[in-house]
Amino acid sequence: MTGAATGWPTVPVLPDPATGAVLASGLLHELAHAFGGPFHFLLPDAFDANLAAMRRTLAEAGVDGSVYFAKKANKAAVFVERAAAGGAGVDVASAAELREALGHGVRGEHLVLTGPAKDPGLLQLAVRHGVLVAVDSPGELDTLIGPVTHGAPRPARVLLRVLPPAQPHSRFGMNDAELAAALSRCAEAGDTVRMEGFSFHLSGYAIQPRADLAAHLTDLCIEARARGLDARRISVGGGLPISYTDADSWRTYLQGHDRRHFHAGKSFRAADFYPYHCDEPGAEALAALLAARPEGRDHALADILKSAEVTLLLEPGRALLDRAGASVFTVQGVKDRDGYRLITVDGTSLSLSEQWFNSEYLPDPHLVPRDPHAPHAPHVPNTTPDPAGPYPASVGAGTCLESDMLTWRKIGFPRPPRTGDLLVYPNTAGYQMDSNESRFHDLAVPPKVVIDRTDGDRPRWRLDRHFS
Repeated sequence: MTGAATGWPTVPVLPDPATGAVLASGLLHELAHAFGGPFHFLLPDAFDANLAAMRRTLAEAGVDGSVYFAKKANKAAVFVERAAAGGAGVDVASAAELREALGHGVRGEHLVLTGPAKDPGLLQLAVRHGVLVAVDSPGELDTLIGPVTHGAPRPARVLLRVLPPAQPHSRFGMNDAELAAALSRCAEAGDTVRMEGFSFHLSGYAIQPRADLAAHLTDLCIEARARGLDARRISVGGGLPISYTDADSWRTYLQGHDRRHFHAGKSFRAADFYPYHCDEPGAEALAALLAARPEGRDHALADILKSAEVTLLLEPGRALLDRAGASVFTVQGVKDRDGYRLITVDGTSLSLSEQWFNSEYLPDPHLVPRDPHAPHAPHVPNTTPDPAGPYPASVGAGTCLESDMLTWRKIGFPRPPRTGDLLVYPNTAGYQMDSNESRFHDLAVPPKVVIDRTDGDRPRWRLDRHFS
């Protein structure tokens, strides 16, 4: 814990035995010394567990479904490898992502290609490998049916992406008129195209709008079959939230923080933050979706899917990466500033990507002492606070930009941070590690370390095998 006992605003992370074992092992200081800069460690066993939980949820509901890992959530090869080993698919949106997935063992027919306005070369690569393509517009469908599939050895596999009625200004998907034209085009294309169903992506994490739109897409599949198309799949994208902290801590934080608790009077609205607590995370959110009754329907979504013989496709990112890694920075300097401290760490805020969304990554980082064997330092960080604490501190990066802050919030550390300590930001595998990475100042992009085993006295590690 950090400042919870004294009333200082805090967002304590939920316990995670695997991360705790790494923190207690002494390995992180050795890796920080070896790399000479920030790095991320990955815990792929958590990915396996999250994938298994989603598959159990589908099986328990009796729903035929497939899980595709949203590769944009993390570039590491190990998660693609684990998806391939576990029989899951991968959601890609570029030629590089597609090649990376193929190169790490995912078969083409287990890939889904999303994203807007795909270029002909990417579409051609997808068709050649049997990738399922989520078509975003009638123009893209024309490109796919015309020059791309001319002389191709197999038909193009497509989903038609639907513009969500609740988000009419979205730049993604097709409206009703465009869908009607696209369906006619698919019907006319004959064996050139295999239209397999429909897809959508919704912003936010609300269950009911997803259930409503999924039921509508199921109806569209039935209508498409009446036109001779074998439409039996719908993709609902991602949007399965995870929990970083407990309900009481999150509620207390939202009610108690204000500008005084941020460096330089920085302010954020509650709506700017990811919902760091949810009552039904991950596979539980999937269970809630399947159990939800779409508006105007007499049955749960699971029953509607089964009755229509429609397969549910999921493209989760963060939900598969829950507790699957953390980010490690070394404290390079500490200065006092108006009753709190300013910490400077190696690396930049670009390696903690929530800043990209004009937001803040709120879960409290662990403070790992530079000498874990010193008498005053606990073996496991953040368990024995100094009675004089908390020690509020904000965290800046090692660049010359005023705005390059990893954490504007004044974190209530349990002891004074010192040069040489480590700051370990927990549970960062989902979207934080590399969505916004950069070699600004010619600094190296932080490497990723895969920790395959945490159940022994010494964690086993290796560098990730990402090709690029």
